[in-house]
Amino acid sequence: MNEKKGRAIALLPIGVFLLLYLGLGIIFEYVMKIPMGFYNVPIIVAFLAAILVACIQNRELVFDKKLEIMAQGVGDKNIITMLLIFLAAGSFVGVVGRSSAESVAYFMLTLIPARFSVAVLFVVACFVSVAMGTSVGTITLLTPIAVAVSRASGFDMAFCVASVMGGAMFGDNLSFISDTTIAACNGQGCEMKDKFRENFWIAFPAAVITLILILVLSFQTDIQGQVSQTYNLVQIIPYVLVLIGGIIGLNVFIVLLTGIVSGAFIMLIWGHTAPVDLLTNMGSGVSGMFETCMVAILVAALCALIREYGGFDALLSWIHRIFRGKKGGQLGMGLLVGTMDIATANNTVAIVMANPIAGEMAQEYGISPKKTASLLDTFSCIFQGMIPYGAQMLVAIAAVGELGDSISAFQIMPKLFYPMFLLLTSLVTIIRSDK
Repeated sequence: MNEKKGRAIALLPIGVFLLLYLGLGIIFEYVMKIPMGFYNVPIIVAFLAAILVACIQNRELVFDKKLEIMAQGVGDKNIITMLLIFLAAGSFVGVVGRSSAESVAYFMLTLIPARFSVAVLFVVACFVSVAMGTSVGTITLLTPIAVAVSRASGFDMAFCVASVMGGAMFGDNLSFISDTTIAACNGQGCEMKDKFRENFWIAFPAAVITLILILVLSFQTDIQGQVSQTYNLVQIIPYVLVLIGGIIGLNVFIVLLTGIVSGAFIMLIWGHTAPVDLLTNMGSGVSGMFETCMVAILVAALCALIREYGGFDALLSWIHRIFRGKKGGQLGMGLLVGTMDIATANNTVAIVMANPIAGEMAQEYGISPKKTASLLDTFSCIFQGMIPYGAQMLVAIAAVGELGDSISAFQIMPKLFYPMFLLLTSLVTIIRSDK
């Protein structure tokens, strides 16, 4: 009895982190009414506090031994690979910029009749988020266009914004350069192309059903004008090359290098930026990944100690009592990362935290690495796409506010069709999987 209790108490650092991060986030956001208050909580500090608690625990091990355990966790090949991919992806985004995303949107909106504007917004958001690898970036770029569509056509503002958010989560789930894909694949040691193929047949049906529902609702709305703006499609070439390279299975570093080189060439030749500015943008893109990299390092160190103390054994024992069989194990993984996401409001952090536990669950339940990575990424995106205090929701609301309109999370949430259908297709996939 004491042994089990001792292993369970090893999970205390995770509880400390969640208490600090979630607790302060709720206070800042809903009590003190600080804009984007949830994201004013320093996540690095919260993880450092959790590591301090872990270091204080288990006095049977000397501090030097604990440092050695943490170093082994951080030095894992998958962690190092993940960090390098994060930095390369940041460099790519810095080189190509984000104006090409607007070009794609305005190009399609110019060609398509106004009645299909919201459907176009959803499709464009899907493409842009797959190409860019960031749901927040996609929402930041396309929400102003969604507001313009609503004003010009008469479509409900929440309907337009929710369609952009849904498409953004589609790409967040599937993109080869998404933080979530990188974290899930490297955490489980699987190829990105394998995870993509596993994920595609879950995400694509959900996207198709969402698109059909958007079209049905669109034909029930009286429409007026049309949105038009200048665009430059040459800038999307690097995104297309990255997308093709990832799908055909090229090494991720070669894919990103191709995108960086082609993007730099296009930006310089067409005069979109100067050489010095290009280098500055690359540096800014890499710097934007520093916090994500640091979180990955601290989580690896923390999880190494928790595993050594027996915390994961206690958690797995609890999971086994509730979820039985391979299907139950898959559902357990989904709920595990979903719970982490609700607590952290960050799907990348949720995946990084869930990775080591999910890896052990995969061995226990006989679930393949590509399936495990797919489940972690998919369920984290489902929850992240719907929580009212997630970065995606807060950025969308802020963007609408900056343009002189107002909207609340609870107006948007009922129209977030894609995350809802993604949950449905995920559950159907689990039920239909082999026992």
